Amino acid sequence: MRRGIVATAVAASLALAATACGGSSGDSSDGPVTITWWDTSNATNEAPTYKALVKDFEKANPDIKVKYVNVQFDQAQNKFDTAAGASGAPDVLRAEVGWTPAFAQKGYLAPLDDTEALEEKDAFQPNLIKQAQFEGKTYGVPFVTDTLALVYNKALFEKAGITEAPATWDDLKKDAATIKSKTGVDGYWGSTSGYYATPFLYGEGTNMVDAEGKKITITSPEAKKGLTTWQGLFDGAGLHKADTTADAYAHIQDAFVNGKVAAIIQGPWEITNFYKGSAFQDKTNLGIATVPAGSTGEAGAPTGGHNLSIYAGSDEAHQEASATFVKFMTSAETQSQIALKNSTLPTRDDAYTDEVKADPGIAGFQTVLPAAQPRPELPEYSSLWGPMDQELPKIASGAETLDKGITTLDTAFADLLPDFSK
Repeated sequence: MRRGIVATAVAASLALAATACGGSSGDSSDGPVTITWWDTSNATNEAPTYKALVKDFEKANPDIKVKYVNVQFDQAQNKFDTAAGASGAPDVLRAEVGWTPAFAQKGYLAPLDDTEALEEKDAFQPNLIKQAQFEGKTYGVPFVTDTLALVYNKALFEKAGITEAPATWDDLKKDAATIKSKTGVDGYWGSTSGYYATPFLYGEGTNMVDAEGKKITITSPEAKKGLTTWQGLFDGAGLHKADTTADAYAHIQDAFVNGKVAAIIQGPWEITNFYKGSAFQDKTNLGIATVPAGSTGEAGAPTGGHNLSIYAGSDEAHQEASATFVKFMTSAETQSQIALKNSTLPTRDDAYTDEVKADPGIAGFQTVLPAAQPRPELPEYSSLWGPMDQELPKIASGAETLDKGITTLDTAFADLLPDFSK
C-alpha cells in the first residue's frame, strides 16, 4: 500500500488528525485493521449487494476488517459533517458527488492522488474524476454515476405514430399533445424540483450561478428563458398540472411505471422500480433518450452519483486500509457486479460488460452520459437546491409569477454566496 495519502491529509488538517475514526477502536498492533464504512445506499434495494461485497473483500484481504454501517441518505451529510468535526467519523464514506467540495474545503477528506485508491485513475470517465476534485486535488473515487434522461413508454409513442424521442422541448410539447389525442394518455408529466429544472437551464447555456465568474445568473435572460420553457410544460394538451404535494415524486413515478403517462424526466436510480410497473414487464418497452435541447440546440443534464471518500482524521494504518478497500470497491469487476445486482451505472467504461449492457435500462442510460455536465467546483452549490425547491412549486402552480420567483431566488442565492455579484 502507498503511504503518501497520510502526510498530505494530516498536513491539510492537523485538528482532524487527533480525532478518533469510527473503526480505529479495538485494533491491535499485530491484528487486522478494522475500518468503518458508511454506506448511504438504499437499505432494501442496494445495501445487500454491498454487504456481500464487503465479505468478498475481507476474504481477499484477511488483514482488514470492514465494519459496515448503512446510514440513511437524507441524514448522512449532516451526520458526517457533525462526526468529522468532532469524533466518530467513518474511515470511508459513500458521498453524494455534491458533498465533495464542502467537505474537502473543511479538511474532512483525504486527497487520494498518488494513492492506491486511485491507481487506475485513467480508467474512470474524466468528467467524473473532475467532480471529485477540489482546488486541484482529488477527494473521492467515482463509485456509481447517474444523470437525468427522458424516459418514455415506447408502446405509447408508437401507438401515437411517433417513431423517435423528441429532440427539443418544443418537440416534447407537440408529442405530448399527439399522444393525448391518439391514446387518451398524458404525454408528459413534469417535476417542480429544482434538480429536475436544471436541464432547462443547461439547454440555454446557463446555470443557477457562474462559479468561475463568481456571478449569480438565475435572473439572466438565458435562465429566464429556460425556466419559461420549463413552466410551459405544466399547461397544455397532454401535459399534467404541477403536482406540489409532498408525494409529488411518488405520484409521477407511479403514473409512469403503470402507463398513465408516456414520458417523464428521471434518473437511473429508478431502473429497478421501472421494471416493477405494469407498463414495463417487458423491459424493452423502456425508452431512454438524452433530455431535450433548448434553443441553443444543446442538451445537458446534471451529473449525479456517489464517490467513495476517505476521512482525513483517520490514522495512517486506517487510511492505508481504506485505500485498499476503495480500490476494490471501485474496480471494474466489482462495479460490474454492482451494476448487475442493483441496476446502477458504473463509472468506468471497462465495467460495461456485455452482460451489464444486456439490461436495457443500463444500456440506455449509458448512451446519455455524454450529455451529463459536472457540477461546479463550488462548496455552496448544493445549498442552492433549497431555495429552488421552495420557489419552483409556487411558480409552476401559478401561485407566484416567474419574475417574482427568480427575484426571490436571486436574493436567496446572494445570502448563500455573499462574494458573488448579480
